[in-house]
Amino acid sequence: MKTAARLSAYGAAVVLFGAGAFATGMTVDAPTDHLRPTAQAGPASPGAGHGAAPAPAPAPGPHAQPAGLASTADGLTLTPVATTLPAQTPTELAFRITRADGSPVTGYDVAHDKRMHLILVRSDTADFQHLHPVMDTDGTWRTPVTLAGAGTYRAFADFTPTGATPTTLGVDLFAPGDFTPIAPEPNRTATAPGGYEVTLDGDLTPGRSGDVTLTVTRNGEPVTDLQPYLGAYGHLVALRTGDLGYLHVHPQGTPGDGRTAPGPQITFGTEVPSSGTYRLFLDFRHDGEVRTAAFTVPTTGSAPVAAPATGHGDDHREGGH
Repeated sequence: MKTAARLSAYGAAVVLFGAGAFATGMTVDAPTDHLRPTAQAGPASPGAGHGAAPAPAPAPGPHAQPAGLASTADGLTLTPVATTLPAQTPTELAFRITRADGSPVTGYDVAHDKRMHLILVRSDTADFQHLHPVMDTDGTWRTPVTLAGAGTYRAFADFTPTGATPTTLGVDLFAPGDFTPIAPEPNRTATAPGGYEVTLDGDLTPGRSGDVTLTVTRNGEPVTDLQPYLGAYGHLVALRTGDLGYLHVHPQGTPGDGRTAPGPQITFGTEVPSSGTYRLFLDFRHDGEVRTAAFTVPTTGSAPVAAPATGHGDDHREGGH
């Protein structure tokens, strides 16, 4: 994966991160009083994450939380070996998933061709990487990484413990040095190295399901021979500016199912939990290489609001859905 300036696109279940708002020209030192996000609400559904076909998402309530906002959930904790990494220098990122008693989890189900998906994103979303660490026998996951520059990063571990439900945990990492955040402008067209251009059609309406279609061309010609990547023709991640909340989406159809074409279009069914601006990252494989395209998309419309309960113990609501 490359930085956000070199990103490209994927399919029909969605990932939502949030990038915080930061003052320009700041210096990042070792971690101090960094505010911790609130814990995600409740366990992941069995159909969520990379594991299986996505289940229909319920309409988010007023306190609904995307996944990945907590380092601990459902008795599991994401524990990095080190939280401070050098910027612009090849290094190793290592971590464990541990139980409440401190013992490491060592059994994982394969989901989308991998047992562990690690998303690493800088707070301003200018550096985005989708990595696949390798686990040691003691349960330590390791992956080489080069951070694009100084700043605060959020690492999301997306995995399914053997016999359990898909889980996403998040933790902050730090790269000391001078940090000048980048504020991406809204865009519906993105480029990737090699002459690729990706256009995005569809709207993000909070609390409502809808389709987002990404169309891949190269040097002005439609790409009709996309190659499978992680069991699909594309992989989509969205980042919600403000809190680094994570929500994962999968594409419609699978390679070899007899009805899903290998491009140029990749369609995802999406549902965002709140109004705001989202960063969308599409990964796709072509000519044997994974490319990434990045988009900045504000939501349109507003979330439906359910009327308060009558207070008589029934489930009647007026309005909402």
